[in-house]
Amino acid sequence: MSKSIQMVDLHGQYLKMKPEIDQAIQDVIDSSAFINGQPVKEFAGKLAEYLDSKFVIPCANGTEALQVAYMALGLEPGDEVIMPAFNYVASAEAAALLRLKPVFVDVHPDTYNIDVDQLEKVITSKTRAIVVVHLFGQSADMEPILSLAWKHQIKVIEDNAQALGAVYSFQDGTQHKAGVMGDIGTTSFFPTKTLGCYGDGGAIFTNNEELAKVSRMIASHGQAKKYTFERIGLNSRLDTMQAAILRVKLKRLDEWNRFRQAAAVVYDELLGDVEGIVTPSRSGFSTHVFHQYVVRVTGKSRDKVKDRLKAAGIPSMVYYPSPLHLQKAFAYLGYNEGDFPVAEKLCDEVLALPIHTELQREEQEQIVSKLKEIIR
Repeated sequence: MSKSIQMVDLHGQYLKMKPEIDQAIQDVIDSSAFINGQPVKEFAGKLAEYLDSKFVIPCANGTEALQVAYMALGLEPGDEVIMPAFNYVASAEAAALLRLKPVFVDVHPDTYNIDVDQLEKVITSKTRAIVVVHLFGQSADMEPILSLAWKHQIKVIEDNAQALGAVYSFQDGTQHKAGVMGDIGTTSFFPTKTLGCYGDGGAIFTNNEELAKVSRMIASHGQAKKYTFERIGLNSRLDTMQAAILRVKLKRLDEWNRFRQAAAVVYDELLGDVEGIVTPSRSGFSTHVFHQYVVRVTGKSRDKVKDRLKAAGIPSMVYYPSPLHLQKAFAYLGYNEGDFPVAEKLCDEVLALPIHTELQREEQEQIVSKLKEIIR
């Protein structure tokens, strides 16, 4: 292969907007307002406009965004928070650090998102919130989740680190961006996200003025105003340099999401007749922005397939190799192997193929050709 295939080509993406990014960085250096500079406020305003959210509070990273959300909702030690077992650790980790109790549920075998049918059976008198993780690029089924939350008077937190820009359709035809349908939403701007900065970053969004006010205070040491501390908080700021970069990149997010969607269609076409490979499912209620293009390997050992792809110069990733309920860190919760069979099966089968804004069809053809050779 004349060109090295990459899982994510951040440098290639940068080169296409180099003058604008370089100028944004230079402007921050010239202003020397490295913390809470004007670009932070401007980016928050633009993101709020994009999401149609009344309030956006930038913060240091996606995990702290979740922690701030838990704290802003007033969750207390011992409160139960429901979340999917097939997921990155952040939502459970942030809850555990606050001495909340993560309560895991299984996921849907097609979309990999939280299985709505499993929710009500785990709700108890101690349940205070549901964390809905919009995994790999498409929204979970929010309408029944919101209805269930209203019925039981519990809060809904949307972890939207992987589906920024995805659109959810309600049965009455109304549409909302993922992340702004529950009580509070969070995201990450980790560099490989659909909207990523050049370091760490995150944000909180809500339409509730009081939640916004409290979240903003918590993320700034609990300050109502400078040196006036009304509550215990933390130091979680999006620095000015990252905000300036994100402000430039946000303008291209919809274009990039369309590119990812088109690349996913190419993969679907090329992989459609490959026995032993299950391509990603699309729900009927959400668009899919393909933060990851995740197939399932059902005909052979996923790990052996991954190793052989690597040997051929083709990167791939496993998101995730183990469900949260079987991780040592959460052994204290008392879950056992077999408790969430879908999540456990997915962890043995899922394989993410390269997908990014610079991916070319020729590269996809090379990837699939080698994958077919290995599978057969």
